Amino acid sequence: MNETEPTVVPDMPLQWDVFCQVIDNFGDIGVCWRFAADLAARGQRVRLWVDDASALAWMAPDGCLGVQVRPWNGTLPRADEPAPDVIVEAFGCEIRADFIAYAAARAQASGVRPVWINLEYLSAESYVERNHGLPSPVMSGPAAGWTRWFFYPGFTRNTGGLLREPGLMQRRAAFDAQAWRIRHLHDAEHGAQVAPPACWMSLFCYEPAALPGLLQQLQVRPMHTRVMVTPGRARTAVQSVLGQNSDETGVKPRQYQHGQLSISYLAPCRQTAFDELLWASDFNAVRGEDSLVRALWAGQALVWHIYPQHDNAHHAKLHAFLDWLQAPSSLRQFHDTWNGLDDRPLVLPDADTLAEWTVCVRAARQRLLTQDNLTTQILGFVAEKR
Repeated sequence: MNETEPTVVPDMPLQWDVFCQVIDNFGDIGVCWRFAADLAARGQRVRLWVDDASALAWMAPDGCLGVQVRPWNGTLPRADEPAPDVIVEAFGCEIRADFIAYAAARAQASGVRPVWINLEYLSAESYVERNHGLPSPVMSGPAAGWTRWFFYPGFTRNTGGLLREPGLMQRRAAFDAQAWRIRHLHDAEHGAQVAPPACWMSLFCYEPAALPGLLQQLQVRPMHTRVMVTPGRARTAVQSVLGQNSDETGVKPRQYQHGQLSISYLAPCRQTAFDELLWASDFNAVRGEDSLVRALWAGQALVWHIYPQHDNAHHAKLHAFLDWLQAPSSLRQFHDTWNGLDDRPLVLPDADTLAEWTVCVRAARQRLLTQDNLTTQILGFVAEKR
């Protein structure tokens, strides 16, 4: 699990202005915060402009030295603040026009244009390799004559790679999953002696049609399974299936036990704690982009609930990922049913099948570890274009 690439650090720190408009509170801001924090850890200065920073209150409550969080429509940087060296618009958001005018004026005064990067969504589809690194000339406005560069995260050497901060794999290798589970059971059961589950599953999803089938099967299967449900849409979906509501005091239940299924409803947590949840689980149900990447680094069996699109474009995106993953047929079928691509009954993996899925994910992780991570690549890309 060695990380092969050196950390790229420019000779002088650069000023990065990263723009993020939140569509999914956990996904867009999660990726942008990890990216900003990783840049800062490598000696860069970052202003993160975001229209809804509320999730950072629990995702990153201590902030990060070197990262300033600024409101999307906040005041432009003062004259005595650094001009942008790099502008990053994440996930196709449109940078506010007055900031572009400000950046153009600063560039005209200094004679140095910033590198403008359009950081795209993650996909394993073939167009990613074709489009990664392509220029897009700016034809009008105060930045006319500049170039925006498409930067695509991806799973292969001909893409921009995935976010992976230095030292992540060493932290993963040193993690004690058994100790984590004991602490969780102690906290969840208020110190009572509880038989440890045979299988641990994390659940971070939207509202999969197959969720009722999953929960029903877990109640009657031979092994005791502990499902750790993340807050938000996953918790609401699970409680809707189980018919659970807040009690008369308005307090939502923290636990559920029925047959061989026990559930823990988790509180919002830091990104580092979410990583540990994935590391401690035998099977991770994840969604969107940030948690998929973190589940790959966790190296445990996973199922990805891809963000649904009205034109069903997510079907091809899901299958491209499964092709890259070299997923066995049982894992492909589970993904199709979990994502509503068919109406077959969900088939839970037994211990041998789950082990096969884990081997598959770890082989994919090993392939990724031979490639440069996204931040290393983007630092090198910027150094080329300056």
